[in-house]
Amino acid sequence: MRVLFTTWAWPSHLAAMTPLAWAFQSAGHEVLVAVQPSLLPTAAKCGLLAHPIGDDVDSVAMVRQYVLPSAAGGTAPSGGGKGPRALQMFLAHTEAMTDDLVEVTRRWAPDFVVFDTTTWAGPIAAAAAGVPPVRHLYGPDLLLRAGNLLPELLAPIADRHGVSHVDPMAAVAVDPTPPSLRFPGGGDRITMRHLPFTIDSRRIIDPPPDTGKPRVLVSWGHTIAKLDPALFPVGDIVRGLKGLDVVVAISAAQRDLLGPLPDGVTVVEDVPLDLLLPQCQLLIGHGGAATVLTGLAHGVPQLHVPQLPDHAGHSGRVEAAGAGIVLTRDEAVTGALRVEVEELLAGERERDNARRIAAEIAASATPAEVARSLVAAAESATIGLGSAPQPAATH
Repeated sequence: MRVLFTTWAWPSHLAAMTPLAWAFQSAGHEVLVAVQPSLLPTAAKCGLLAHPIGDDVDSVAMVRQYVLPSAAGGTAPSGGGKGPRALQMFLAHTEAMTDDLVEVTRRWAPDFVVFDTTTWAGPIAAAAAGVPPVRHLYGPDLLLRAGNLLPELLAPIADRHGVSHVDPMAAVAVDPTPPSLRFPGGGDRITMRHLPFTIDSRRIIDPPPDTGKPRVLVSWGHTIAKLDPALFPVGDIVRGLKGLDVVVAISAAQRDLLGPLPDGVTVVEDVPLDLLLPQCQLLIGHGGAATVLTGLAHGVPQLHVPQLPDHAGHSGRVEAAGAGIVLTRDEAVTGALRVEVEELLAGERERDNARRIAAEIAASATPAEVARSLVAAAESATIGLGSAPQPAATH
């Protein structure tokens, strides 16, 4: 069987899809990843055969325009949350990718197309080639509220390829989000276990020595530093936690952004969070989907300081599930953060809820089980119709 995966050129979206792509490959199926040219080296690091499609879009410049504004003003980029919104950016990628993706899909003839939920070229190409689409989420479904608007938005692009109607929400959706974090509604889902995946090479490290104090892990992903180094708050946050046992997980490129740190702070570079979290009692982060799900997979409560609308959406679901709290960027660099950190470390509610969600994640179907269920549905010609096929667990 042939399975085509596609996503626009944002590494974390490809990382979210890689465990399922590996599951198909490991089961002997042919897998092709169709991505914009700039993502080809990343796909190679993931061990996936990749084909370039379309043109690159300056996503960083577009994302920079909708950083959440700060009440204190200062370093927010021009636009302060009032520039192009995420839907406009996804539409720009759709325009850049669709023509080539339709051609590749027709020529390669996959049995179905697995598309990142924000990569709308995927369902258009699947419809144009007459094959079923499978939507792959990477976190809480932030597109639910916009779902009814998308077919009309995409109609001009779909029309170019003879597609009279396209449904970017798809009948079949693979969702790594545990039920407790989902928005209400959204229909049937194939719940797939979140497996933490880091694109760059993994490094095994010895954990920092046990200080006898609760350990706090601070990590800020890769996006914010790329948008504007002045928006990277990790150094200020860590300086506000002086005296606590703090581990800072950064990329090597972020080291110079930290500034002077208190004695006793441990800084690690390019180490996957899932190697550090077992020794930690709290995660402080930006609210990126992978960070959120990886932390919860380890049952670690969280404190988030979102700076982009999607990060705010993810963080809000964690708070609503009782597994963490959310602060604004302004609150994070004041004494308010330390007060909240100490309360989270001393309390039981968020810790208990995080552990409950970890159990949900552990009980979800593995990528291998999900792949088998999708293959069985495709073979029986039921994929893409009616309810999502549910995998038969083997663990």
